[in-house]
Amino acid sequence: MSKFIEINQDGNITEVVLNRPESYNAFNLEMTIELAKDLTQLATDNSVRGIIITGKGKAFCAGGDLKWAVEFSENAGSSFHTLASQFHLAVLEIRRMKKPVVAAINGTAAGGGFSLALACDFRIMEKSAIMKQGYTSNGLCIDGGGTFTLPRIVGLSRSFEIAAFDDPISSAQALEWGLITKVVDDGTVLEEAKSMLNRLTKKSTYSFGWSKKLLTDSFTNSLESQLEMEREGLSDCANHSDGQEGLKAFIEKRKPTFGNKI
Repeated sequence: MSKFIEINQDGNITEVVLNRPESYNAFNLEMTIELAKDLTQLATDNSVRGIIITGKGKAFCAGGDLKWAVEFSENAGSSFHTLASQFHLAVLEIRRMKKPVVAAINGTAAGGGFSLALACDFRIMEKSAIMKQGYTSNGLCIDGGGTFTLPRIVGLSRSFEIAAFDDPISSAQALEWGLITKVVDDGTVLEEAKSMLNRLTKKSTYSFGWSKKLLTDSFTNSLESQLEMEREGLSDCANHSDGQEGLKAFIEKRKPTFGNKI
């Protein structure tokens, strides 16, 4: 059983709760290993059709535990090299799994917590929460895929601004910049995240998985490669039970009823 990650199942939706509230859910090595392992298992669990990532207590995640990093090794670079290897596995699982992943930002999302939230497919943020890139204020550079996701979400110029000045980003500012999907009242972020996933899980998770992959890879593919991937995905979706149900429902002029096959 995980020590620093709490897993809560609610029907076909799973909550992944970062559980080091006394450290504002900052990542030490053990917690990061647990997160990567849990996400790997959830990615292949057919009973799970949607995932929420949130934090215990007042924060979403304060990023890497700098105190741990300094004490873990005399060489701080070695500490972060080790920590990042596991953190990046977790980020890859989020980006590569076919299921929708929602970040329920219940408090501060800074450093690695900022990057973790950006790695998710959707981000819902409480009004009083803030986002903060965090790394550069501590003489570090952004990791956790933040330099990949951030310019794709807000553009290169805004990314430079966020990296250079590292000002706190309010929920209203985050929404205006497109960093998040929605702002909700304090104390309601989990409810809203579940509501979003309940809507999504009534749709075809299989086609969402293909769309997620295509959109993620589109930034690094040539047009020819992207077109070929789209053709492959379209054909695969059409042969899947969800695609067959969708086509049949369209012809019969009714709403489709998609299955649970991912």
